[in-house]
Amino acid sequence: MDEPQTRCAPGRVRDAILQVMSWASRPLSVKEIQERVRQTMGEMPTSSIRSYLRLNTPALFVRETRGCYTLAERATEGMQRPSPAAQQWREPVCIGKATLYHADCFDWIRRQEDNTIHAVVTDPPYGLHEYTPQQQAKLRSGKGGVWRIPPSFDGHRRSPLPRFTTLTQEQLAALRTFFGIWARLLLPKLVPGAHVVVASNPLLSYLVSGAMADAGLERRGEVIRLTMTLRGGDRPKSAHDEFPEVSVMPRSMWEPWLIYRKPLEGRVQDNLRKWGTGGFRRPSRGRPFGDVIPSGPTRKKERDLAPHPSLKPQAFLRPLVRAVLPLGRGLILDPFAGAGSTLAAAEAGGYESIGVEVDEHYFDLAREAIPKLAHYHLDRDGQGR
Repeated sequence: MDEPQTRCAPGRVRDAILQVMSWASRPLSVKEIQERVRQTMGEMPTSSIRSYLRLNTPALFVRETRGCYTLAERATEGMQRPSPAAQQWREPVCIGKATLYHADCFDWIRRQEDNTIHAVVTDPPYGLHEYTPQQQAKLRSGKGGVWRIPPSFDGHRRSPLPRFTTLTQEQLAALRTFFGIWARLLLPKLVPGAHVVVASNPLLSYLVSGAMADAGLERRGEVIRLTMTLRGGDRPKSAHDEFPEVSVMPRSMWEPWLIYRKPLEGRVQDNLRKWGTGGFRRPSRGRPFGDVIPSGPTRKKERDLAPHPSLKPQAFLRPLVRAVLPLGRGLILDPFAGAGSTLAAAEAGGYESIGVEVDEHYFDLAREAIPKLAHYHLDRDGQGR
């Protein structure tokens, strides 16, 4: 007989199981499903989880050999991140002090030893939906999908932008769950005092920030990337002439990068001595690390080296990567590596880094782009060559 357990709303059990399984890269046993639900969503009755799996097979789940379950095809329709269960992972690649993994970052993080990562700097896949294979195929063919393809201007083709304003309430809820699961998995792998710096945007940062705080990370402010973007500033759609003096929302001139930290062991000086973490490295002895970094849009020269739709410039990433290792040593992780720009910034500074990328196209792109971006020379004004 099961031990007495608190009753749980059926909808919460359903959402927990679907979210956990939709982000698994292989079929899961009942025990693994229970453990992942507990890790990421809190305690739930094991009998409820077993019953839901049994009652919804084969409608939602497929029972594989040895009692393992995976999502049925109809269960993944409309999910934010389809399961890459059939994915053939490539061998990891070493580029200088950087190591690039072709893997699902959730599974990769689970496999790591505790207290091994000294900092995280990452630009995650906001909206999640825009990085599904279907939406990426539309983007790469120039059709856009949920990506906004701005018109050419003065003969120059402008970079695509994800349409964050099109996300549904279900997609927003999945976004917070996604980052909650990610942060809970990441927390024990960080050394005490390790900083987690996550690119965000003004429309969605509150969701990510709340999820990371709920996971047990300490909020330590934001780094503001000052940059003019094409997001916002538009007049009412199909009513430009009627309301010529109205902008639907402000034109974005900044980008927030959320800063969180794993709780320290003792005082800052104790943590620095033991783990080498807990603060930010100063640009110079007389100047503290600041929370505003001027940064223009990524220049065409860099985009030619690494044609990724969300590529961040080396002029911004290099000082940020340098700052998160206060003593100049340690391991930096980018679990959503994309074109490898964070790893390139770490390589340019001579730091150890690891990147994890689930998309095979971007994994191949990063292999070629990391050494090129790492050798991209920056002048004092941030110009590169």
